[in-house]
Amino acid sequence: MKVLILGSGGREHTLAWKIVQSNLLTELYIAPGNAGTAAHGKNINLDISDFAAIGRFVLEGNIDMIIVGPEAPLVAGIYDYFQADRELRKISIIGPSRKGAMLEGSKDFANEFMSRHNIPTAGFLTVTKDNYERGVTFLKSLEPPYVLKADGLAAGKGVLILNTLEEAKKELAEMLSGKFGKASEKVVLEEYLSGTELSVFVLTDGRTYMIFPEAKDYKRVGDGDTGLNTGGMGAISPVSFADSLFMKKVEEHIIKPTIRGLQKEKIIYRGFLYFGLMNVNGNPYVIEYNVRMGDPEAEVVLPRVNNDLLELFGAVAKQKLHRHKPDINLQTVCTVVMTAGGYPGDYEKGKEIRNLEKVTNSIVFHAGTKLSGEGKVLTNGGRVLAVSSFGDSKKDALAKTYRNTDLVEFDKKYFRRDIGYDI
Repeated sequence: MKVLILGSGGREHTLAWKIVQSNLLTELYIAPGNAGTAAHGKNINLDISDFAAIGRFVLEGNIDMIIVGPEAPLVAGIYDYFQADRELRKISIIGPSRKGAMLEGSKDFANEFMSRHNIPTAGFLTVTKDNYERGVTFLKSLEPPYVLKADGLAAGKGVLILNTLEEAKKELAEMLSGKFGKASEKVVLEEYLSGTELSVFVLTDGRTYMIFPEAKDYKRVGDGDTGLNTGGMGAISPVSFADSLFMKKVEEHIIKPTIRGLQKEKIIYRGFLYFGLMNVNGNPYVIEYNVRMGDPEAEVVLPRVNNDLLELFGAVAKQKLHRHKPDINLQTVCTVVMTAGGYPGDYEKGKEIRNLEKVTNSIVFHAGTKLSGEGKVLTNGGRVLAVSSFGDSKKDALAKTYRNTDLVEFDKKYFRRDIGYDI
């Protein structure tokens, strides 16, 4: 099978690392990829938002399957674009239709979907310029802190948690006036849920689903969950409080109603579905849906899946996932993300990364990297590398990872030293 992965981050490197283990694979391409993916397949210089160029490439190269890593092409409708073309529709797309991708692409759509299908989530109200005063009244009915979410995709920056009513009113006005562009033409106000977050992942063919390992990721840049939000500074799997009783609640009250809802509304969905959850006194509530595998969660979840991932993707494409059962490694996997100094603010690129060859007993997944003309690995983003390790315990896995993050060097490298310690 010839496969094309779209994307260039740690998630895409992890997918490439996993897929090359499959005997079903004949050729692997990654567009645009990074220095890490180049070790597993051929990086292709394609704009992942240029569906016409992607279509030409897959037809010329006889590609059988496209695995869509990030959310933007899904929200823009890559599945629908391929389905609308007589030649392209024969190529399998691992990712939902545009309507399915609205679960991540529109907070309003997701909340209304959950309301229709009785899926537990926070109380909410969607606000536009036309009902701003109603929004203020809703804010006054809530206890602080106040949660404001841009309706559309805002590169991970569209969620604000504010401590005072005055701050919330001010930010609501600014968001509706274009603070996040078109993404905040609508703003979803939500009741604040207090608890512990975790992420649960399923792979679905639209008829049935397979539950993948859960994970907990760490968004804040600083130790002790301080500082600005980031794309993710690390992750750990399994999550100790996600026991069989809790996961049964997740499946019965969240996963099953979501899949049934997609079927009832005739929404085509074939790919990963990510549930961002809050554990509130032992009960799960949905904070958000994502319509792809998470990052850096992929770097701890996919290594624990013993199944042939490409075989599972083939079953998803043919809607035969029910023929397969999950085979999960029971060990702990942790990952720590190494970032460029200054991230998530301003940072420099082009710094040489040294000592990668000295890493032992860990897997280095590349995110923001590129190869120089001389073959050196250089930094090329804010999140640069994710170092993942297996262990018989959380302590064992973290010890391996931190030993290797200390070894790898680049100018102004930074990483958190407390990943996993809160659980």
